[in-house]
Amino acid sequence: MKGHSIMQMPSPLILASASPRRRELLGQLGVPFTVLPAEVVEHEAPDADPRAMVLHNAALKADWIAARHPDATVLGADTTVFVGNTVLNKPADAAEARAMLRLLSGSTHTVFTGLAVRRVGDGLKLDQGVASEVVFKVLTAAVIEEYLAKVHTLDKAGGYAIQEQTDLIVAGYRGQLTNIIGLPLEETKQLLTRAGLLA
Repeated sequence: MKGHSIMQMPSPLILASASPRRRELLGQLGVPFTVLPAEVVEHEAPDADPRAMVLHNAALKADWIAARHPDATVLGADTTVFVGNTVLNKPADAAEARAMLRLLSGSTHTVFTGLAVRRVGDGLKLDQGVASEVVFKVLTAAVIEEYLAKVHTLDKAGGYAIQEQTDLIVAGYRGQLTNIIGLPLEETKQLLTRAGLLA
């Protein structure tokens, strides 16, 4: 329509992640978006610096999608669990998930998430890291088996989901629950506001 070309439509938002939990969380912000998982190989060394690793992986995902959709605003995110001096990513199998839960038992660990917002059209590049702490109960072998029987853990960093069967494993946490689940909503909202998608 003539006369209305001054009003620019906000660019479409793409979530560069296959995570159903991120999809659910992002949906709470009320911004329409599509999901396009990035076809990238993430850096996941157990001795990596977790803060740098999640920022690198989030940017890798966002950059890959943004290069193919230059008019879109792309959100990439990556989450990992860090305990002692070890990075725990997604377990390969039930045995690895069991070993991760044994490692987390009775200790405090940190959950790091990296966020990256990219828009090729105007060169927008925003990055942010978020950290939260989770305290685990002491887990018996029986509790670990019960947890693994009730929760699908293979697609979750650290081999657990804080929002599922919480009372079995978690004593408490500090920081944002949404960060521990995989997408810190406060920081995501701030980044999308800076990108012009939220008022």
